[in-house]
Amino acid sequence: MSIEVLGAGLGRTGTLSLKFALEKLGFHKCYHMMEVALNPHHSPFWHQAWLGEQVDWADVYEGYRATVDWPSSSFWRELHVRYPQAKVILTQRDAEAWYRSVKQTIWKSSQGAVAKARASADPQALARAKMIHAVIWDGFFDGRMDDKAYVIGCFNRHNQAVRDTVPSEQLLVLEPGEGWAPLCRFLACPIPDEAYPKVNSTEDFQRLWGSLRPNK
Repeated sequence: MSIEVLGAGLGRTGTLSLKFALEKLGFHKCYHMMEVALNPHHSPFWHQAWLGEQVDWADVYEGYRATVDWPSSSFWRELHVRYPQAKVILTQRDAEAWYRSVKQTIWKSSQGAVAKARASADPQALARAKMIHAVIWDGFFDGRMDDKAYVIGCFNRHNQAVRDTVPSEQLLVLEPGEGWAPLCRFLACPIPDEAYPKVNSTEDFQRLWGSLRPNK
């Protein structure tokens, strides 16, 4: 099994809704940061990849047909090379709204996560917290999440780089609220007889993440 759909959009741009939509269309399973919580042994893989160490993408994506969200989107260039036939979806939204959403959800929930994991003596939780800080907060945003202009600049440059790099016939830029039509047209899939998934709110984030338990 190989990755057929590569989500290059950053977290909080509708990536969780897209995960559920892709799985509904048959691209099951779809990787998402949720998978790291469910599979704690994945955390060291992503940390090693960020450090530039050689990794085998087939190891972490075994059993997956698609991937969206962080940490994968931080490696969209490498994944585009590794899976050159994969269709690429760039989810994006208004930059100001995106920044507020990130600060209120994943940034807020990760504050103190390393210290809490150390206090709980949970090595898997500690590895995940360290990976998220290394790959996203300290890595992608250079430890400057409180610098709104800088972070929004990172967001805009990332989106532009994807648009400039991926051939237009291989790329779908997806905005919130567009529903099934552009996605199904891009993937040559029939439109499901149900509403497009919508799990983007702060409340949805807190509910879903609070319910996750690692796979045994």
